Amino acid sequence: MTLSIIETIEDPKLFEPWFAGASWDAWKAVLRAIYTLSMSASDRDQFRALTDRDPPTRQPREVWIIAGRRAGKDSVASVIAAHAAAFFDPKGKLRGGERACVLCLACDRDQSRIVLNYIRSYFTDIPMLRDMVRGERADGLGLANGVDIVVATNSYRSIRGRSVLCAIFDEVAYWRSETSVAPDVETYHAVVPGLATLPNSVLIGISTPYKKSGLLYDKWRQHYGVDGDVLCIRAGSKQLNPTLPDRIIADAVERDPAVAKAEWLAAWRDDLAQFLDRQLVEVAVDVGVTVRPRLPGAKYHAHADPSGGSSDSFALAIAHADPTPAGELAVLDCLVEHRAPFNPEAVTAELAKTLRSYGLSTCTGDRYAAQWVVQAFAKHGITYHHSPRDRSALYSDVLALFTSARVRLLDNRRLVAQFAALERRTTSVGRDRIDHPPDMHDDLSNATAGALVATADHRNRVALVAPIIVYSPAPGSQFDHPSW
Repeated sequence: MTLSIIETIEDPKLFEPWFAGASWDAWKAVLRAIYTLSMSASDRDQFRALTDRDPPTRQPREVWIIAGRRAGKDSVASVIAAHAAAFFDPKGKLRGGERACVLCLACDRDQSRIVLNYIRSYFTDIPMLRDMVRGERADGLGLANGVDIVVATNSYRSIRGRSVLCAIFDEVAYWRSETSVAPDVETYHAVVPGLATLPNSVLIGISTPYKKSGLLYDKWRQHYGVDGDVLCIRAGSKQLNPTLPDRIIADAVERDPAVAKAEWLAAWRDDLAQFLDRQLVEVAVDVGVTVRPRLPGAKYHAHADPSGGSSDSFALAIAHADPTPAGELAVLDCLVEHRAPFNPEAVTAELAKTLRSYGLSTCTGDRYAAQWVVQAFAKHGITYHHSPRDRSALYSDVLALFTSARVRLLDNRRLVAQFAALERRTTSVGRDRIDHPPDMHDDLSNATAGALVATADHRNRVALVAPIIVYSPAPGSQFDHPSW
């Protein structure tokens, strides 16, 4: 027996206990439109208010829902997944041994557990669904009708090769990865082929909005208010959950308007912007090159992003300037990262050896732990100078090197991902600050920016004095060397 998602939500023996009351009416209008079910005049009015278009006449292949916090996104994502899995008829749709997959991918483990707990509650508390369960795993359920429900963090590698009945991208605007420049885009491209073979398969992205970049923003920009088989919905929290107290939203807007408008009113943040286009970073990578040997006569510069060893990485970058007919290049030669936990004294000793291998006895870096880093490097014959620029200023200065194609990077995916994830934030006083997103790191990109900027600074100083100095050393003398 096949029941529509609305029939199951309104059935007391199925999902109705979780979705009782008029507060779910707007969501029901959205679901009726997604699955092309009969809609009342009120449903149509609500739908048009959220989409700026008429309801689709056939089921969309993609649905992107941009909604404020506490709007019921996780509840709806979980019931979509449970309905798709429980009411799938495998006859004539799966080959022998093949299983269909309902994927719920979240931005982190905590978020994925929320959705998984909702889904488990349906298959535990509803007798009809409980009888379908043939196996439980840490990441989901296996059902008797040939469907696996998989709830996990986003990873494009783990989902390839699956026949996907329904894919839900939960809080996709907040997907991050230390090894991927664009985890949302990469996962999307990995999932789409899996949706191709099962009839009426659908991809649903559902998230609070964030900055004006990434997969969700691109889908909204291209498809909001446009008829077609990609449906885009945008709704503030109160539009989908009228039970929310007005005072909570008003207080949030008063405290921080930029954040609150995104979190509660589903507006894209104007105070945030992507700092570096990922293509600018990727084209600067010398593919396959992970370290460069020391060049005779080259002038090297080093910058460190220290750590005490308990949480952040201790990173060191070394770079030099390479003259070319098109202009000077700032070339990254060595990038070392020690991930926590580690012994900071032992790591400092190892990094000092790396510095000396490039002929360096000095290094710049931030003011982490005041004099501790200075003293730790001094024990090994390295003079550590505090950088006159903070990380935001370093990123601001390195931008010109990227935009003028005067940077050559090593092939390090974590480095590329960190540079591409940097955000430009406009403060309340109108000043820009460049930093990593919440819950991410920028140890490698900070160290690299410092080394590249120091290299560019040095070449600029040389260029100023070079025309004044005229000197021709005698061949074979101690001064007949490229460094002179």
